[in-house]
Amino acid sequence: MIKVVTTGPESSGKTTLAKALAEHYQIAWVPEYSRDYLNRLNRPYQEEDLLEIAKGQIQREDEAAKDKPDLLICDTSLVVIEVWGEYCYGRCHPWILEQIEQRPVDLYLLCVPDIPWEADPLRENPTDRDELFKFYERALVGKPNLIIQGNPSARLAQATNTIDRLLS
Repeated sequence: MIKVVTTGPESSGKTTLAKALAEHYQIAWVPEYSRDYLNRLNRPYQEEDLLEIAKGQIQREDEAAKDKPDLLICDTSLVVIEVWGEYCYGRCHPWILEQIEQRPVDLYLLCVPDIPWEADPLRENPTDRDELFKFYERALVGKPNLIIQGNPSARLAQATNTIDRLLS
């Protein structure tokens, strides 16, 4: 199984790309768990919520991988939670970092925030996307990644060209 993850700052096109890849390859995709978790939370999130979000994301990925698909597309991963923790709290829970290392990803598609910001009640950083992008670049050092940029069709072409090579 080849595991591909869309990642990057808020409103950088991760979900749009994950959906487009799933449609292109005619497969299911793993949605981001944090949105469901935060929408159910009746209070502002706290640092300890990141650990619960990580566990929920892992559960979703594991459930999707049970059928052993040739290709697994994930809208986000624990790297997003690592960056979130580092950016908001100056640290990331060691268990999350351990899980990142123990759960290999074949390709991270790092989305550049070169598309317009879209407001969303769960988004917090409309002016910090370029700074956050640098956090993602650092988190992905030594991990297989491809920087994705441009309009939606250019992004899809960049991603599928690389994924097709992985699949062959």
